[in-house]
Amino acid sequence: MTNQPSFIGHRERLRQKFNERGVDAFLPHEVLELLLTYVIPRKDTKPIAWALLKKFGSLAAVLDADEKQLCEVDGIGPQAAQFLHLVRAVLKNYSLERVKKHTVINSPQQVIQYCKASLANKKEECLELIFLSIRSTVLSTRIVATGSLDKVLISPRQIIEYALNAHASRIILVHNHPSGDATPSQEDIELTQAVVQAAAVFNIRVEDHIIVGKNSSCYSLRANDYI
Repeated sequence: MTNQPSFIGHRERLRQKFNERGVDAFLPHEVLELLLTYVIPRKDTKPIAWALLKKFGSLAAVLDADEKQLCEVDGIGPQAAQFLHLVRAVLKNYSLERVKKHTVINSPQQVIQYCKASLANKKEECLELIFLSIRSTVLSTRIVATGSLDKVLISPRQIIEYALNAHASRIILVHNHPSGDATPSQEDIELTQAVVQAAAVFNIRVEDHIIVGKNSSCYSLRANDYI
């Protein structure tokens, strides 16, 4: 009888562990190992998982990396890189659906996962709006502006126009800092306060402005008393 490669048994143990205990019982490299078993059939995925974490630093950073960067890791080809991007895209869509299921949005934590999934890997700064009903249920979302690494060009008036077109009673602003941490700049604070003032004229409430930084860090301007 031909002996199977040792990693075959290891794959089965990973899958059994997932079935019995779920992904919360996994270390980051084990999550990557298991994911890669579905797209790399004839290799031990453990050293590849460790190489990914060594290069990018975290599971989130691996999923945020572009396909070209992923292919620089030995053992990752175009198909595996595309698969990891697919995982992230599914996460984004799943997170949005979870947000939409909330009857009432009343804390940054309820939208933070979606914000990370939506903007964390963007190479340029983007501003996304989450439109809410009077009961704070999610109506829709839209990226309304993109810019350079240090600015997004949009006026408070344009933001209010988008909100009115979406028939929103409340809005959440979300934007990313691709070149730094999530701490707001003075321009971020001034834009937020200008939007709050403009929105009040139309009885629209600005629930929050959430900034997504590197490594999926997040900052809520409402939680830090800027709104």
